[in-house]
Amino acid sequence: MIKTNLYSIEINSLSNKKIDFNKFKGKKILIVNTASKCGFTKQYKGLQELHEKYGDKLIVIGVPCNQFASQEPGSADEIESFCEINYGVTFLLTEKIKVKGKDKHPLYKWLTDKELNGVKSSSVKWNFQKYLIDEEGNLIDVYYSITKPMSSKIVKNI
Repeated sequence: MIKTNLYSIEINSLSNKKIDFNKFKGKKILIVNTASKCGFTKQYKGLQELHEKYGDKLIVIGVPCNQFASQEPGSADEIESFCEINYGVTFLLTEKIKVKGKDKHPLYKWLTDKELNGVKSSSVKWNFQKYLIDEEGNLIDVYYSITKPMSSKIVKNI
């Protein structure tokens, strides 16, 4: 395999509309696998704070996933409602996908495979793992669940 381009990957929003990553060129992107029933779920608040504070130069994308202890069992409508009511989420949420295993979505294949992203390989350990992408679509770094969204580790790279 040869390094591929993030902007060529296709994924739908939670409302089943195609997301065009090309629209995000020139901005950093923070991609986070999310879940509504996780000990880290309160990080939605910090993700929303990042979205509001740095929205002019950062796109936050939440990616619902039910692969870790079945902590995201809801339908698209239930997930959207939960995020809106409990955390005032206005940042982009994708369709629910798989982030590991043989049915891993192409987005997470790219995020986790150095041969595709050109920077580093990683595995998704748990909900709310974060991947920061630069303005040209290159992976900057991976942050595990314990790293809060507003952490200086992340903010210094925005």
